[in-house]
Amino acid sequence: MDRSDEILRKAAWRLIPVMMLMYVVSYLDRTNISFARLTMGADIAGFTPQVYGFGAGIFFWGYFLFEVPSNLVLDKVGARVWMCRIMVTWGLLSMATAFVTGPTSFYVVRFLLGAAEAGLYPGMILYMTYWFPQATRGRFIALFLAAVPLASVIGAPLSGWLLDVRGLGLSGWQWLLILEGIPSVMLGIAVLWLLPDRPATANWLTAVEKDAVLTRLAAEPKGEIHGFWELLKDKRIWILIIPDFSIVIGLYGLGLWMPQMISSMGFSHLQTGFLVALPYLLAMGAMVLVGASSDRRGERVFHVAASALVAAAGLVGAALFQGPVLVVASFCIASMGIYSALAVFWTLPTAILRGMAAAGGLALLNSFANLGGFFGPDLMGRLYAATGNYTLGLLLLAGMETLAAISVVLIGRAFFTKPVA
Repeated sequence: MDRSDEILRKAAWRLIPVMMLMYVVSYLDRTNISFARLTMGADIAGFTPQVYGFGAGIFFWGYFLFEVPSNLVLDKVGARVWMCRIMVTWGLLSMATAFVTGPTSFYVVRFLLGAAEAGLYPGMILYMTYWFPQATRGRFIALFLAAVPLASVIGAPLSGWLLDVRGLGLSGWQWLLILEGIPSVMLGIAVLWLLPDRPATANWLTAVEKDAVLTRLAAEPKGEIHGFWELLKDKRIWILIIPDFSIVIGLYGLGLWMPQMISSMGFSHLQTGFLVALPYLLAMGAMVLVGASSDRRGERVFHVAASALVAAAGLVGAALFQGPVLVVASFCIASMGIYSALAVFWTLPTAILRGMAAAGGLALLNSFANLGGFFGPDLMGRLYAATGNYTLGLLLLAGMETLAAISVVLIGRAFFTKPVA
C-alpha cells in the first residue's frame, strides 16, 4: 500500500469532521427558517407564503454576488482566517433574523446572511484540492456533503422542540434562531486552531508525511485550466451550471418547504421535526455509498444522472401519492437522489481546474447554480399560493432533476470523453 494513502486517511480523520461540523452549522442557519416559518407568521404581519418563499430564497442572491470574491480572498489569505470571518459574521446575522419585524427587514437580513456565508462551500471544495488527490475526492466530497443532511437530522427535531420554547418576551421561533446561531460564532473562532491552511502548515504531520502528501499531489494529472481568465472562456464551466442549478433547485425547493408539507398533514412541531430528519438520515448513507462507488469505478457522469433520476421519481411520488406514509417515503427517495447527485457532481469541475482557476471557477459555478436555492423556494411558494397545494411545485422540481440527468449525460459525452477519475 502507498504510504501516502495512510497519511491521507490520517488527514481525512483530522479535517473532514471539522469541515462537516462547519457545514452542519452553516446549513442549519440557512434552512432553520423553514421551521421558524411555522409560527413566525403569527407575530409578523403580512408574512404570507410568497413572502416566506422569496425571503428564504433571497439568501442565494447574496451568496451569488459575493461568492467569487470570497473564494479568491480565501486562496490569498488562507482557509483559517477567512473561514473564521465567514462563520462569525453569518452566525451573528442568523441570530439577528430573530428580530425581523416585517417582510422588508426579513429580506434584508436573509440577503446579508447569504453575503456573509458566501464562499464557505466552494472554499471547502477548493480546500480539498490542497489535500486530496482527484482519485480519492469523490468519497471525501461525499463525506463532507453528508453534513447537509446531517444538519437536518440534528436540527429538524431540535428546531421542532425549540418552536415551543417561550421566555424573556421571545417566541419559540426567535429562540430557535438565536440559539442555533451561537454554535457558528463559537466554531468560527475555533477554526483558527483546527484548520491548517495547507499540508505544509499542519503541525500534526511530520516533515516526511508532509513531503509524501505534496509529492502525491504533484504527481497526479493536473487540471487543464490554469488561469481565471482562461476559465471564463471555457464553455464546460458555463454548461456545468445547468445540471448543478437543476439539482440545487430541487434540494432547496424541497428542503425549505418539507416542514410545511409534513406539518400540514396534521403532525405536531416535534413530530414534524423527527419526520423531516428521516429523509436526511437516509440521504447521508446514500450519498456516501454512491460517492464510494463512483471512486471505485472511476465513473462520475452515470452516477450523477442515475441519482438525479431517482430524485425525480421521489418528487413525482410526493406530488401524486396520498397519505403520510407514502409521501414521507417519497421524500426519502427524493432526498437520497438529490444529495447523491450533488456529491458526485463536484468531482467533474475539480477534475479540470487548478490554481487560480480552481478558486474562482468553483465559486463561479456554485454561485450561479445556487440561484436554484432562490428559485426553488420562491416558485414553491408562488405555486402553492396559486393552487392551494404543493402538487405542481413538486412536479416542477421533478422536471428539473430530470433535466439535470439529461444534461449531465450530454455534457459527459461532449466534454469528458475520457473517464473522470
